[in-house]
Amino acid sequence: MFRKLSPYLMALISFGLPALALAGENAAADPLQPLNLTLHWVGYSAIAVFVVAYVLAMFEEVTELRKSKPMVFAASLIWVFIAFIYVNGGMGESAGKAFRASLEGFAELFLFIMVSMAYLNAMEDRNVFENLRIWLLSKNFSYRQLFWITGWMSFGLSSVCNNLTTALLMGAVLLAMGKDNKRFITVACVNVVIATNAGGSFSPFGDITTLLVWQKGVVPFISFYSLLVPAIVNFALPAAIMHFWIPKAQPAAASEAPVIKRGAGIIIFLFLMTIVTAVCFENFLDLPPAAGMLMGLTYLKFFSYYMQKTPGKTNGAPDTDAMDIPMIGGNGQHEFDVFKNVANLEWDTLLFFYGVMMSVAGLSFLGYLELASHFLYGEIDPTIANILVGIFSAFIDNGTIMYAVLTMLPDISQGQWLLVTLTAGVGGSLLAIGSAAGVGLMGQAKGIYTFSSHLKWMPVILLGYFGSIAVHFLINADYF
Repeated sequence: MFRKLSPYLMALISFGLPALALAGENAAADPLQPLNLTLHWVGYSAIAVFVVAYVLAMFEEVTELRKSKPMVFAASLIWVFIAFIYVNGGMGESAGKAFRASLEGFAELFLFIMVSMAYLNAMEDRNVFENLRIWLLSKNFSYRQLFWITGWMSFGLSSVCNNLTTALLMGAVLLAMGKDNKRFITVACVNVVIATNAGGSFSPFGDITTLLVWQKGVVPFISFYSLLVPAIVNFALPAAIMHFWIPKAQPAAASEAPVIKRGAGIIIFLFLMTIVTAVCFENFLDLPPAAGMLMGLTYLKFFSYYMQKTPGKTNGAPDTDAMDIPMIGGNGQHEFDVFKNVANLEWDTLLFFYGVMMSVAGLSFLGYLELASHFLYGEIDPTIANILVGIFSAFIDNGTIMYAVLTMLPDISQGQWLLVTLTAGVGGSLLAIGSAAGVGLMGQAKGIYTFSSHLKWMPVILLGYFGSIAVHFLINADYF
């Protein structure tokens, strides 16, 4: 067996010899100095693995392979390549420290999103979102009114909720109201995607891009809201044009009775207090926002305990599924379990972000992001570079794009940081696959809202994209 493997081992060793020699030289000078392996087989292999994994993730709907699987595998393989070279060159400590530093960044993001998901699932269990849907269906709105209402609601909700949850909520309303008018559903879904991505681009809690920028500390919390007007332009300009393609008819109203469970209002209040806590931790205590979010999670835990000990009534019937979140090792008697809902609905997304972030960190450690940074922010104007970043985010997940830019950490003004936050956030609206909102709605409205139906509106969306950039330069000139 060893004889059969020996040619491959010799080839592997021969490929690694130049890097090992270089590693020895660098280790003697500085044991923590990373190597530039962009022209080495390890670098080429890492790029190939990342591209293949990302393509598989993009075609998740076709292959039915969960997107986290190829991305986590790719991240692991990339760091195995890196460790192989560094350990054999006597620089294993450097690779290990780089991996742990990247893992720390993901851990903060993971904990932040986990708490947000816990609250959103609690609100969903208390019928907060269902109540909103029924209320909209009962008001006899016309198709054009519903087009604007769902658009503005998407814009507002996505500033505090993740864009996928917001898009799916509005998608449920649109499908219920427009079941007899596919033309309305198609255009309204495009509008919801644009509004959702725009709404998340001006709030630190609204999108993965703004959350990453805030956690990195390159833009202060309050400065994000200077993007509010550009974000409104990004949504309202295309919507004003699409408005004329919406039918003037009025759909049939729903007759369902809205039902909201006990404790819903308090949970919404506790979620707002959790956001305030995270902001205070970051601004006044210099602690990461994730620490504040975890403290906010205890608000929900204590309220769950109160709900369990004081069973109430809902519409005359006992509220049997009291808000208990069992501790590990609990008996699991109670119906409501926030963490179980999170695990079932979002775990794949969280692991996908792990794979993306650790893969990008590996490529950065190999030297590729330094090359990209030198080109984007050294050889061309930063404004053009940031506009291109937004266009790239239509093809590549905006969280991936922003993490790459933050890893490059170019020396640009706060106005340019705000610009790239805006473009990366709203650029995903250019294509249906450019954001989780678009992908989610394609799955929800199969055969009605599709990639091609979204693509027809791309010129209008581009108008809003460049319009928001122009407004940003106009009203935020002091930041440049």
